Amino acid sequence: MRVVKCLAAATIALMLTTAVAEAAVRVAFVHPERYRDRDFRSEAKRERITAELTRYLHKLDKRYLKPGQRLDIEVLDVRLAGQYEPWNTGLYDVRILRDSTPPRFKLRYTLRAGDRVLARGEETLTNATYLWSPAARRSERLAHEKELLADWFRKRFGKLSASAG
Repeated sequence: MRVVKCLAAATIALMLTTAVAEAAVRVAFVHPERYRDRDFRSEAKRERITAELTRYLHKLDKRYLKPGQRLDIEVLDVRLAGQYEPWNTGLYDVRILRDSTPPRFKLRYTLRAGDRVLARGEETLTNATYLWSPAARRSERLAHEKELLADWFRKRFGKLSASAG
């Protein structure tokens, strides 16, 4: 029985290592429990949000990165669009979107092609006009955040990936 458990654990570890090695984007949320956004205080909400944002970033790599390129992203802080307004009776657990509460990410990134570093930096992303964007008409979960990340990804890495090679 012990041998079967060891073999199963080794197989799972190998599968995870292979999946990570093949991923063009590696995302790490650095101390998400310390993020300023209230939803990151709840472990369950934090896990759902980070998993969804990670999946979305993995979709973007296929669109903008060339084969052989790898992007490491460290998410240092997140503020989701909107905020809770507990003084609004009956809406204490609903995010109210206002011009003054845009989505915001603080990121550190490194884009590599093999051992060569193509780009590196730390940025704070925000979109003050997020309520007028196409995402405002979508009911998709985290639509404003995804649109902000997609816009950043396209502007930052679309040109680099096209010229690198």
